[in-house]
Amino acid sequence: MPHDEPTAPTDGRRDRDARSDREDRRDREDRRDREAARRDGRPLPDDDIRARVQQVGVRQQRFERHLARTLDVDAAGLEAMDHLITHGRSTPTELARRLEISTAAMTLVLNRLESAGHVTRERHPSDGRKIVVTAAERSSDRAYDLVLPLIEGIEDVVADMDDSERATVQAFLDRLIGIYDDAMD
Repeated sequence: MPHDEPTAPTDGRRDRDARSDREDRRDREDRRDREAARRDGRPLPDDDIRARVQQVGVRQQRFERHLARTLDVDAAGLEAMDHLITHGRSTPTELARRLEISTAAMTLVLNRLESAGHVTRERHPSDGRKIVVTAAERSSDRAYDLVLPLIEGIEDVVADMDDSERATVQAFLDRLIGIYDDAMD
């Protein structure tokens, strides 16, 4: 039985393969350059939206660390305070669910926050068996003062947009939110 011998690539196929290899190499180099720019703060190319989205995330993380340092809380404490300031008082169990940590871990978080004067714990008004946690007014005011420039700056950017720009940005952000939600399913 005759064996099929591999055929030598045609000149056209060799040219396509070489072109494809060059394009792959250029793509890898471009990706490395963009990644380096994201890390070291070099200006990003005008068309690199993905890098800008990444930088928003990086800046958000930096801001949260700055906020935590300024308020002298850890990440879990900051998240608990954010929930209490945004949604009002809560039980430790509700907070633990929100932060996706155990109730024992939440007790430690609340102990640190209470010792620092950031929260108070009281008996639930209608169910004395429960404890209710409330953000201290002074801490809420301090956190708000720190976040206010960010809120106002974002509101100014949005106010400067026309309806078409707003609709485009909103659609883009909605799609990004969907991608994040899908990635966690």
